[in-house]
Amino acid sequence: MTVIKSQGRRPSILAPKRITHHDHPRHRRRKYPWGRFSPLLRDGVRPFLIAGDVLACVAVAMIMHAGWESTIGTTVVFVGLLAIGGLNRSRLTLSALDDLPQILRVWLLGSAFLVVLSQVLTGSLQLPLLVGILPAVAVVRTVLYAVVRNWRTRGWVTHPTVVVGADALGREVAEIVIDHPESGLRAVGFIDTPTSDRERLPVPLIGEPGQLTAVLVGSEARALIVAQGGVSDADLVTLVRNCQRQQCEVFVLPRLHQITHVGQDMDTVGDLPLVRLRRSAYRSPSWRVKRLIDLVIAAIGIVFLAPLLAVIAIAVRWETGRGVIFRQQRVGCDGVPFELLKFRSMRPVDETESQTNWNIAADQRVGRVGRLLRKTSLDELPQLFNILRGDMSLVGPRPERPHFVTQFGELYTGYADRHRVPCGLTGWAQVHGLRGDTPIDQRARFDNFYIENWTLWLDVKIILRTTVTVFTKPGS
Repeated sequence: MTVIKSQGRRPSILAPKRITHHDHPRHRRRKYPWGRFSPLLRDGVRPFLIAGDVLACVAVAMIMHAGWESTIGTTVVFVGLLAIGGLNRSRLTLSALDDLPQILRVWLLGSAFLVVLSQVLTGSLQLPLLVGILPAVAVVRTVLYAVVRNWRTRGWVTHPTVVVGADALGREVAEIVIDHPESGLRAVGFIDTPTSDRERLPVPLIGEPGQLTAVLVGSEARALIVAQGGVSDADLVTLVRNCQRQQCEVFVLPRLHQITHVGQDMDTVGDLPLVRLRRSAYRSPSWRVKRLIDLVIAAIGIVFLAPLLAVIAIAVRWETGRGVIFRQQRVGCDGVPFELLKFRSMRPVDETESQTNWNIAADQRVGRVGRLLRKTSLDELPQLFNILRGDMSLVGPRPERPHFVTQFGELYTGYADRHRVPCGLTGWAQVHGLRGDTPIDQRARFDNFYIENWTLWLDVKIILRTTVTVFTKPGS
């Protein structure tokens, strides 16, 4: 297991060595690694399309000599509804005809809302304005889509793409990507186990599955297409999770892609359907909101619970003597260890015992105060300071000791993947009863489910269920 040191942080016991470039001369850094105009559309076409929708609405309002109130109101409503309707998301295939049914639905909804609103506020209707917006938006988007497709085809906006799997199916995927430059993807190489058919590959084999992260960095890839090849499903899951820290979109070719219905949440390249995996939660703006909520709740909790913390500290001091706070090394985000704080419920013989003893629930050295604290989970309250310090979050996988992290990482598939996000005071596994002496593999599955499906509302739900559990099913 590799131990690394990162600037300003403690060494990680989990993270692989970080690679900043690839040695292959084919993948040396270029002045425009993603195309000449890539800074404009680097993070998708959303800003481009929003600007076009605003232009269409304002242009129609000016032609119709609408007042500034109508212009602003109409623009905000339609631009907002187009965004909510998913019409601004980044896609490989841009077609105004494909979008027209959804544009029509959004236009009908927006028009109905504005008609009712105008009747309530002013008693007048702006029907010519509303009627003119539909063709204006359709025409502007048709032009913008054509511009983006042209830039992609000319190579001015491209996304270097790595294909996982160099078998016949993987070669077919790479050839389709090469034949359809208007998708914006540019195949740069394969990831797979060594093959004897390298001369038949449309792009070179640039790495093995275990080198995926290094290859993504070295090739400056912005997209990864998983066609599988000789990689097992379990290894593929690990590979995809390991590369989610990179600024890389992940597409998965459905196993039965020949008979897969292409829905609105899928992408296509030519006749090839691709499932675009959701971006990692910690790459979304909502993740910053999560950290802000952690800080606010932790700070307020420390202030309001200060009297209770003082009473508990006095009780612990009376029962166990000096040292009311128990400090123990735990493994946090990216495998970086930190010092976890708890109220002491007993005194271990030495530091080794506290780091390697799995459960002390039945230990006779735990006194009445300690048992009460553990039963009510009040011994965890000092971890509010860990949250304030940034070691932890309110919600996340529960942290474990390095001894057991190493042990469980070797025994259970996916256990190390739970360290992709900060650990938490409570978690999805805990509200499902997976605490104490419960199966570790189930905990890992629930923790990874939480990471893959994280939303702010899921955090709220876990906090509410934790509050109920503390009062209805107390205990360690």
